[in-house]
Amino acid sequence: MMTIKRRLLLISNSTLHGGGYLEHCKQHIQSFLGAEVKRVLFVPYALHDRDAYAKTARQAFESLGYGLDSVHEAENPVDAVQKSQAIFIGGGNTFRLLKALYDKNLIPAIRKKVFEDGIPYIGSSAGTNVATISINTTNDMPIVYPPSLQALGLVPFNINPHYLDPDVNSKHMGETREQRITQYHEEQDTPSVLALREGGLLLVEGDKATLLGITGARLFQR
Repeated sequence: MMTIKRRLLLISNSTLHGGGYLEHCKQHIQSFLGAEVKRVLFVPYALHDRDAYAKTARQAFESLGYGLDSVHEAENPVDAVQKSQAIFIGGGNTFRLLKALYDKNLIPAIRKKVFEDGIPYIGSSAGTNVATISINTTNDMPIVYPPSLQALGLVPFNINPHYLDPDVNSKHMGETREQRITQYHEEQDTPSVLALREGGLLLVEGDKATLLGITGARLFQR
């Protein structure tokens, strides 16, 4: 039986109220990457201004002692993934991100690096969404159309980042996140959904998943 090597750190949100970019999870990132990783490959496809996004991510990772290369600057993105020591996919619009991953043929390359080579994968928000079975439970608008809603499948369930619990005092009459996830589970063959509150992280090592952070999560099952 083949041992699953995957190592994932799936973060609900990049910025927590009152703090800077990745500030709330810097210690988790540093502990996760350790001393062996020297450089991280950043995937900025979820935002339009990739240069500015890479600059922001580079500052954050350099403050932790890691170099950062952005895949959008690489002449051959697939080759950049194949040579990477660790991968970080940031947040933004999940549909735009997934479309770019398909367009640049990065889905099989990333899966191979994570499952076969066991390199660390960090996702935040949209980067967490694409690590799951599908992006069906994203909060984002479909501003572009990826070829499929099927994502990287690094874990066998879906995640809803930025999860908000129902507010009993709210006068908003639209569906809550809880109701929308319930609607998702009304369809056939839908996986479980981990609703990750802001400030929450999921550490995946092989077949073991550990919830980190102080805000917790809810697990929705069909």
